[in-house]
Amino acid sequence: MSYRLQVSIMALILAVAGLSIAWYKAQYLGIPLLPHEKRSVYNVGAKINFEGTGKPATISMALPVYQDGIRILSEESSSDDFGFTIANTQNGKRAEWSRRSVEGETNLYYALDVIIDEHYSMTKPEVDEFDQRKERFSDYSDSLAKAVDTLLEDVRLHSADAHSFTAQLIKEFRSKNPSQTVKMLLSKNNDTKLTLFYRLLRYEEITVRKIRGIYLEDGRRNQDLTSLLEVHDGERWQLFDLEQGKIPKAENFFIWQRGGVSMLDVIGGKGSSITFSVSEHRVPAGQIAEHESMIKQAALMDFSLFSLPTSQQNAFKHILLVPMGALVVVFLRILIGIKTSGTFMPILIAMAFMQTSLVVGLIMFVVIVGMGLVIRSYLSHLDLLLVARISAVVIVVIAIMSLMSIISYKLGINEALTITFFPMIILAWTIERMSILWEEEGPGEVFMQGTGSLVVATLAYFAMSNVIVAHLTFNFPELLLVLLGIIIVLGRYSGYRLSELFRFKSMA
Repeated sequence: MSYRLQVSIMALILAVAGLSIAWYKAQYLGIPLLPHEKRSVYNVGAKINFEGTGKPATISMALPVYQDGIRILSEESSSDDFGFTIANTQNGKRAEWSRRSVEGETNLYYALDVIIDEHYSMTKPEVDEFDQRKERFSDYSDSLAKAVDTLLEDVRLHSADAHSFTAQLIKEFRSKNPSQTVKMLLSKNNDTKLTLFYRLLRYEEITVRKIRGIYLEDGRRNQDLTSLLEVHDGERWQLFDLEQGKIPKAENFFIWQRGGVSMLDVIGGKGSSITFSVSEHRVPAGQIAEHESMIKQAALMDFSLFSLPTSQQNAFKHILLVPMGALVVVFLRILIGIKTSGTFMPILIAMAFMQTSLVVGLIMFVVIVGMGLVIRSYLSHLDLLLVARISAVVIVVIAIMSLMSIISYKLGINEALTITFFPMIILAWTIERMSILWEEEGPGEVFMQGTGSLVVATLAYFAMSNVIVAHLTFNFPELLLVLLGIIIVLGRYSGYRLSELFRFKSMA
C-alpha cells in the first residue's frame, strides 16, 4: 500500500470519526451547532387555591411523570410559610404542603421548566403496575347491565384488538343516531363520560389507564388538565380522545398524571381548586445542553470538557483554537507559499491579538520588534554568546513592554495595557532570528518574513476569533480530528505554491 493511499485512508477515518461523534452530540444530546441557536423552554405552573378553616392543613398534589419526548429541566415550589416535601407514595410522586394553622384564602404554586426533545426516552411503567381487576357494574340495574353486555358484544364483533375495540366503542358514543343502550348509559350514569369509558374497557378486561396533561402552547392561562385514555394492546400504549377517537402522540402534550388517583387532596381547607398555565421563552441551546441532568444522561459526556471545572473549561476554550490557527498556517505556507519568521510563531501572535484587539496588537508588535532589532544590533557589537544575547533581548523586551504599558496608561489608552499577553520569549527569539537574517540576507528578506508573519497572524486571528469556530471547537472538540485529517492531506502536497507560479511566470 502506497504512502499516499495510507494518508488518504487515515484522513478519511479521522474525518468520519470526528463528524460522526459531532452528529451524535448534536442530534441526540441536544448540543447546538450554532452559538446563537435558541430553543423553546416551557414554564408549566400549577396554582392551588383553597380557603383555610383555621385548622392544621395538609395539601397533596400529584407531580408530573417523566415521559418520552419531553424533558423536565427543573422544578420549584412557591409556598410562603408552608412546609414543603416531595413524597414517593404508592400512587406515585406527590408534592405535600403543610402548616399548623391556615385561615382565609390561600394560594400555593408549583412550577417546572420543560423542553420538547424527541430523542429523550424514559422506561415506561410496566403494565402490571396498574390495577386491572375486572370492573363490576353492581351499581347498575339488571336491565342496564344486560344492555352493557349487548353493546360490548356488538363492539367486540366489529373489532380485532384492544385498540380497535376502543375506537369502535368511541364511535358508538359519537354517532349522530346512538343506540338505545348508549342513550341509557348517558342518561342514567352518574360517572363522567371519561370514567364511564374507563369502566367499560376494564369490564372488557382491557388494560387502560387515565392520563391528564396540558398542551405546551404559549399563553395558556388558568386551564384545567385535558383528560385522555391510554389503552394497551399487549405491545404498546395508544392515546384516545373521547371526541376524536384514536390520536397520535402529540409532541407538545405534557402528561402531568397517569392513573386514576386524585390530582389534589386538601385536608383542613375547603373550596379547593387547581389551574394550570403555560408560558414559552427562548433560551440559548448551549445553556440547556450544559444542564446537569442532560450531561448525566450520556456516558460520552462524562469524558467531555463539560465535566471539567469552570476555570479549566475557560482555559481550553483558548487552547482548542490553536489547531484552527495551525490549519491557516499550513494552508498559507504550503499552498500559498507565504514566508514567516518561525513556523508557528504567527499562531501565538494571533492569540495575543485576540486579547489586545487586532489594530492595537499590530502596532505593539511592530514597535516591540523594531525597538528590539535596534537594541539587538548594538548587542551584536559586544560579541556576546548566543544564550547571553537572547537572555539580554528577553530582558529588553520586558522593559519595552513595561514602558509601553506605563505610557499607554498615562495617555488613557486602556487597550495597550493588555500587552502582557504577548509571548515574550517568542518575541525575543523572533528579534534574534530577524537580526541574523538581516546580517545574512539583508533588510529585504527581514521585511518579507516580518510582513508574512503579520499577514498569517492576522488571518489566523480572524479564523480563531470567529464566534462559530470558537463554539464548535469547544462543544465539538472531536472536529479536531477533521482538522487533523485535512492537515495530513495537505502535508502530502508537493506541487507548486501560488507564489511560485508568479515567480516563474516569465518561464511560461
